[in-house]
Amino acid sequence: MPMRQLYEITGPDREHFLQGLVTNDLRLLAQGPIYAALLTPQGKYLADFFLIAQDEAILLDIDASIAEPTIKRLSMYKLRADVAIAPSALQVYCGTGPAPVGALPDPRDPAMGWRLYGAQSGDDGSDWDAIRVAHCIPQTGIELTPDTYILEAGFERLHGVDFRKGCYVGQEVTARMKHKTELRKGFVRVAVQGSAQPGDEITVEGRKVGQLFTRAGDHAIAYLRFERAEAGMMAGSAQITLI
Repeated sequence: MPMRQLYEITGPDREHFLQGLVTNDLRLLAQGPIYAALLTPQGKYLADFFLIAQDEAILLDIDASIAEPTIKRLSMYKLRADVAIAPSALQVYCGTGPAPVGALPDPRDPAMGWRLYGAQSGDDGSDWDAIRVAHCIPQTGIELTPDTYILEAGFERLHGVDFRKGCYVGQEVTARMKHKTELRKGFVRVAVQGSAQPGDEITVEGRKVGQLFTRAGDHAIAYLRFERAEAGMMAGSAQITLI
């Protein structure tokens, strides 16, 4: 499990502040953790994270590699909002085995287990890549990069976007992709027979149709143009088959 950084968002305007920025509905925090993203005005991915309600704060759980620029971006939007953002002393421990007391479910998929916020960090030794590949769950910095559209990354299936909450940064483009177009590209599971590495182009008769990402055994997450995903796909010397 990648290293995580935790922040506490405090102040009376904290929920209203986030509600106008992120892809999910902050009112759902009353039911448990939510998964959400911060987008550019053009609807492209900037960051993904978990939000967890605390007594007088909202805890933000984010991949450490994108934490600093994300907090800077959030701070740009503060303006007159009565909100403060500060590092939290808490740490996160993740697992897929029996959940300890106080653990919270990962909101993306039951297969991703639980998250426990306290004094301990790390995970229980679960094979996270294998789990992510089996359920096509993208990861920060691997599948999720600045050129990503969240609907192509499966955020609707992963409960990371709400289409009834109202406006947020990038909402117009995301809503248009949902209601007015059919997705032509996106992340899918593929079978891999042969030698291929993450990052390899997927081709059909020399024409690029996608790219291979996380691989676990004979399966992988791939980004494909759906209309070109046909028989004869290759990556390196491996045969690629859409699952």
